This record gives sequence, structure tokens and C-alpha cells, in this order.
Amino acid sequence: MELGWVYLIAASILEPCWVITLEKSNNFRKIGWGIATIVIIMACLYLLALAVAEIGPGISYALLAGIGAVIVVGLGVVLYKEVITAKRLFFVSLIIIGIVGVRLSSGGMI
Repeated sequence: MELGWVYLIAASILEPCWVITLEKSNNFRKIGWGIATIVIIMACLYLLALAVAEIGPGISYALLAGIGAVIVVGLGVVLYKEVITAKRLFFVSLIIIGIVGVRLSSGGMI
């Protein structure tokens, strides 16, 4: 796997982490969670910048957003007991299909 894709996957995993820590920070009233949010955002953006340098901005950001969205939906179900309906599952599946399609069309394996 090319290093740019490793950076992109790592950034994509960090994106939902900062969303969760942001919620835990209670609008930055809880300093520890607020600091964690800022650190994770900076790490996410740094890894995204490294990925953009190798993959390009369009594909990198599209995949970051897609992978992050899928992870956030999963975390919502696990952490916040959100209900996953058939419609939600269908549309999340479309995101996953899009992510796999973009990766395959870039000349690489998944």
C-alpha cells in the first residue's frame, strides 16, 4: 500500500475521534476534552496534508469525509444507541461502495 493511502486511512480514523471529543468537551467547557479535540484535529489535518501531497486533494478529502462518516454512524450506534434503519444502512452502504470504487479506480487494491 502506498504511504499516501496509509496517511489517508489514519486521518480518516482520527476525524470521527475529534467529533466525539468535541461533543465530550461540552463546547470546550471541559478543558481536557477540548485540548484533546484540538490535538486530534491538528493530527488529522497533518495526515490529510501528507495524503494530499501523494494522492491529490479531491480524492483525499472525498475519501476522508466518506470514511469518517461511516465511522461516525457506527460510533453513533455503539456509543449513543442510535437506531440503524434500513434506509440508513442502505445509504451508508452506498458510501462504502463509493469509497471502494474510488480506491479501485485509482489503480490500487483495497
